[in-house]
This record gives sequence, C-alpha cells and structure tokens, in this order.
Amino acid sequence: MIETSGVIEREQGNGFYMVTLDKPEGHQCLCRAAGKLTKFRIKLLAGDKVTVEISPYDLTRGRITYRERNMGGPRPGGHRPGGRRR
Repeated sequence: MIETSGVIEREQGNGFYMVTLDKPEGHQCLCRAAGKLTKFRIKLLAGDKVTVEISPYDLTRGRITYRERNMGGPRPGGHRPGGRRR
C-alpha cells in the first residue's frame, strides 16, 4: 500500500469521498473510510486533512485511514451546554 496525505474535496455519496492528494501534487482519488473510522462513527467533512492508503494496482481508488485533529477546538454544534448527556 502507498500511504500519503490529502484533503477531502467533497462527499460523493454512499460512503465515498473525493480526496486531493499532497503527493503526487493535485492527484485525485476516490476513497472510502476504513473500518475503524466507520466503527467509531468518525465524521468526515469537506476540508478535513486525512491519511490515505492507495493500492499500487489502481491509483484512482483508496482508503481513508486517519483524520487529523483540528486544533481550533470542537466542531460547530458539537458540545451541548450543561455537560454530557446521558
């Protein structure tokens, strides 16, 4: 597997995302979220930086394995006032 980083451009539907890769510059591939991302319901939005594994046989398909954390704080609409909901 070829591992590289990129940015999600848009959601294609049915769990696929169009990702623009850093190396090679500007290359786009159609990616799906890996098992742990779907298991723990990690949200992927356009503009997120992600790590992608690409198959050496088909460079237009890949698998998103990691979403980098945003250091700017929680996402909008994330935490409710008044603590955790049980």
